[in-house]
Amino acid sequence: MKCRHCARPLEMVFADLGTAPASNAFLTREQLAAPETFYPLRVLVCAGCWLVQTEDYTAREALFTEDYLYFSSFSASWLAHAAALADQSIERHGLGPDSLVVEVAANDGYLLQYFKARGIPCLGVEPTHSTAEVARAKGIEVVERFFGVALADELLASGRRADLLLGLNVLAHVPDINDFLAGVARLLAPGGAACFEFPHLLALARGSQFDTFYHEHYSYLSLAALARIAPANGLVLEDAEPLPTHGGSLRLTLRRADAAAVTPSERLRTLLAKEGAAGVETVDFYAGFQTECERIRHQLLTFLIAEHAAGRRVAAYGAAAKGNTLLNFAGVRADLLAFVVDRNVHKQGRFLPGSRIPVRPVEAIDAERPDTILILPWNLSTEIAAQLAHTRAWGARLYVAVPRVAEVLP
Repeated sequence: MKCRHCARPLEMVFADLGTAPASNAFLTREQLAAPETFYPLRVLVCAGCWLVQTEDYTAREALFTEDYLYFSSFSASWLAHAAALADQSIERHGLGPDSLVVEVAANDGYLLQYFKARGIPCLGVEPTHSTAEVARAKGIEVVERFFGVALADELLASGRRADLLLGLNVLAHVPDINDFLAGVARLLAPGGAACFEFPHLLALARGSQFDTFYHEHYSYLSLAALARIAPANGLVLEDAEPLPTHGGSLRLTLRRADAAAVTPSERLRTLLAKEGAAGVETVDFYAGFQTECERIRHQLLTFLIAEHAAGRRVAAYGAAAKGNTLLNFAGVRADLLAFVVDRNVHKQGRFLPGSRIPVRPVEAIDAERPDTILILPWNLSTEIAAQLAHTRAWGARLYVAVPRVAEVLP
């Protein structure tokens, strides 16, 4: 395989997690009688531009399907994050009724609804029909397509230019990062800005967050890599803000390369220097990560087997993609983890891909009263632990597995 950005042959392996199905390919009961498709899950590093990327095995259309089951609005903390971003963006960029906000990967309208409520015209781009329909029900216009140069040119031809283009947790999801960013540069108005949020490679590596590796994530991004990729596609980096979301993310602001006097912010320069000091552009930074993945796998299995031997029943909270990566890499099945609960009604009644553990409504926790509850979306452990505080009345204990098996206290 060659690098998605610079086409250099990829030889350095960051992590090899064996094989796994698509992390959001939840199964119906009828599908349990049929085989599943498993793809190799390997993450490679380009020693030329230092873009970290999954090995290609399947097309995006096979991952982001019309019945895609990830809906952003089921997390209260994420909605609060979106509302705050909308308010900040409107003030920072001076947006008003004559502006246009475009969000790529608009999902179910979780973010654009806050711009619409403020009277600011907005447009969503979302390839999955299931989520796009929910956004439309909120009165948001959605183009049901994948974004790139072709769609940007079509929107330009219709007289649309973005004063602000947003993409939260989408930049890592695009197989052709050059086409995507080139499309962003084309669609931006001359004075417009693009704002992307994504998990930061530095936090991922330091936190042993291998469970964020799955086929829907094509890239794992550092500022160092983007400082090369963005200018090659008509964009320049203006600002980067560290965020606590998803175990450590960045909010990156970019401008068109032909914009007047783009001055990199002090915090952008500081973060680039921090990455440099950590060695993200050296081979040593990536060495040893595979050992960390295996340590977490062995620790989780040891824990679950001990719980089973002690007669304690274990359930999980959150049918998250990262949980599917963890469970499939560890080989966990329903004998060690009885069921998982999730607030997303579209996942309830289905089964996790690979492990085939049943997904049940959140109320199943109270009905079944498990002794141990494993919180799979560890990035939301504080929010989830508060929701499950009442389970301590019957002696339940809450745990996360990444970066190590640890009890979560309220």
